[in-house]
Amino acid sequence: MKIAIFLPNWLGDVAMATPVFRALRKHFGPESRIVGIMRPYLRDVLGGTDWLSEQWYFDPRDKSPEYRRPAIVGRMRAEQFDLALLLPNSLGSALTAWRGGPRRRVGYVRYGRGLLLSDRLYPPRRNGRRVEEPMVDYYLRLAETVGCAAESRRLELRTTAADEASADGVWRDLGLSADGRLITLNSSGAYGGAKRWPVEHFGLLARRIVEQLNHDVLVMCGPTERVIARDIVRHSGSARVFSMADQPIGIGTAKAVIARSRLMVSTDSGPRHVAAALGRPVVTLFGPMLPIWSENPTQQAANLYLDLDCIGCHKRVCPLGHHRCMRDLSVDMVYHEMVRLMEANDAAAAA
Repeated sequence: MKIAIFLPNWLGDVAMATPVFRALRKHFGPESRIVGIMRPYLRDVLGGTDWLSEQWYFDPRDKSPEYRRPAIVGRMRAEQFDLALLLPNSLGSALTAWRGGPRRRVGYVRYGRGLLLSDRLYPPRRNGRRVEEPMVDYYLRLAETVGCAAESRRLELRTTAADEASADGVWRDLGLSADGRLITLNSSGAYGGAKRWPVEHFGLLARRIVEQLNHDVLVMCGPTERVIARDIVRHSGSARVFSMADQPIGIGTAKAVIARSRLMVSTDSGPRHVAAALGRPVVTLFGPMLPIWSENPTQQAANLYLDLDCIGCHKRVCPLGHHRCMRDLSVDMVYHEMVRLMEANDAAAAA
């Protein structure tokens, strides 16, 4: 059996799709060839796992010809896949799968792509409107359509030896505590500025963690977020608050660093799903998006959001100009929820 899986385009969505990969490997067995087709920047996300036989990199906008649609279509035709499973909802992924020639092409009927699919799923609706549901369940329904048994909703990621060696270097360079007393902060928001918690709030929280909990703090960042990470360190005014701004910026290193932390405080962005998939407790700060769609099926999570008329507006920039959904999430609220989650996690571990 030869299976092509078109992976989601975002880091957090890939983490939320890991139950699907696990289900496919269980159902089709170790002898099946399962190829993941993904964005090049996601190449290290699934490092350390054994669900995929091979990874192919696909980005229709990339300058490299080997990543463009004609190259992927050619490789798919040569491979002669039996099945293509489409996790993205895009018309482009369906067109690529259709041109690639698999007999079965399984995906959701959205954005006018129904005729390109052999097995068509429809998002659940009630009274004519789409019902919001966790993305984990949305993805797992695709796996069940191709015969997979019901699978745990638990997210799962692992690290490689190279990831761990890179994290060792971060610890040596920054002088981080080796006893596990580390909290990670994630301020990213690729969707738009409306998802970001103020830098000043992050800085105050970091200083409070150091002074009251006696933990080091490490601010995570991607290549475009170095300035924000440095600003958080500066606002904290503490020598025990560090950032990844001048460290290796890669998903593999980030996974290994997050896996060594005690807890993450995060905006609603990809790294929070990575933390959950690595078994780390996560406090997530919500504003323009509510947690229904991106909810993590983990008992080690706390979702914070305010009761405002405008909450969950789904806008990239606050349309009212005040950004209260994030600005009014106080440092006290986040700190107390963080401590509560840490205590609950410690109690569960001791039981």
